[in-house]
Amino acid sequence: MAGRREAWERQSAKTLIDVGLDSFPPLLFCALRFAVVAVPAVFFVGPPRVAWRWVLAVGLVLGVVKFGLLFLGMRAGAPAGLSSLVLQGQAGFTALFAAGLLGERPGGRRLFGLAIAFAGIALAAFEQGLGGPLGAFALVVLAAAAWGLSNVLTRKAAPPDALSWMVWVSAVPPLPLLLSLLVEGPDADLRALRGMTLGGLGAIGYVGLLSTLFGFVAWSYLLRSHDATAVAPYSLLVPVFGMSSAWLLLGERVTPTAAAAALLVVAGIGITALRPGAPSAAAARPRGNGPRRPAGLAAAPPRPRG
Repeated sequence: MAGRREAWERQSAKTLIDVGLDSFPPLLFCALRFAVVAVPAVFFVGPPRVAWRWVLAVGLVLGVVKFGLLFLGMRAGAPAGLSSLVLQGQAGFTALFAAGLLGERPGGRRLFGLAIAFAGIALAAFEQGLGGPLGAFALVVLAAAAWGLSNVLTRKAAPPDALSWMVWVSAVPPLPLLLSLLVEGPDADLRALRGMTLGGLGAIGYVGLLSTLFGFVAWSYLLRSHDATAVAPYSLLVPVFGMSSAWLLLGERVTPTAAAAALLVVAGIGITALRPGAPSAAAARPRGNGPRRPAGLAAAPPRPRG
């Protein structure tokens, strides 16, 4: 009984990405992840209603570069927990790219909140320890930079329909990622496909349909509606939810250092999310018994068009 429980705990502690990487070569796994999102959905959703260059750009940067580098880094030895933390550096890269490409200038309060949140991420990374090869760690950092760039490109594209946008973006990566045949070899790919297990199939379904389709549809909607530098910091909550879930569902102990890191992240996100108080429309509207606006301050009539 104890042996079964220990085996279950070891398996539960593994991320689904780890399960997928145990079943497939990394580039093939990445291609399959996006293929299950795009096919057959592209035949049932309308066109993305944005210029195709944006679909191609985000598909390549997000699907090929970001996830390709992430999976290669994890396969090369970057620990899953540390990879999740390092990947949240995308918030900083998003702010840099948004400043350079969109002209967004985060105020001092938002920068202060980002600094506090990153302090929490750094503290959590310090506790986990920078184990694993330096090259694998560098691949994950580059993946975070690619995610930041894809956030800014999505903000620039401003897709009106987030669902069709994500489906068509997901149709881009499978073809370039077929370079798996050259990098990982056709024998390795065929062997993985022939020996596909329920765990590997479940990993593809989860990271494809739930994580990619549902998660990035919501993410794209937020990026369309708000500044990229305001949306990106919310991803820093991912490690916090991960630690909370492990504590609640798996009984994993949360150390004082991890708790302090989580508090820093939540505090930083709270600071970036707060907006200076502005009077509501109802408050700005003059009351019936109050003094009327002088006639000289009435709104000017609209100018005639054309």
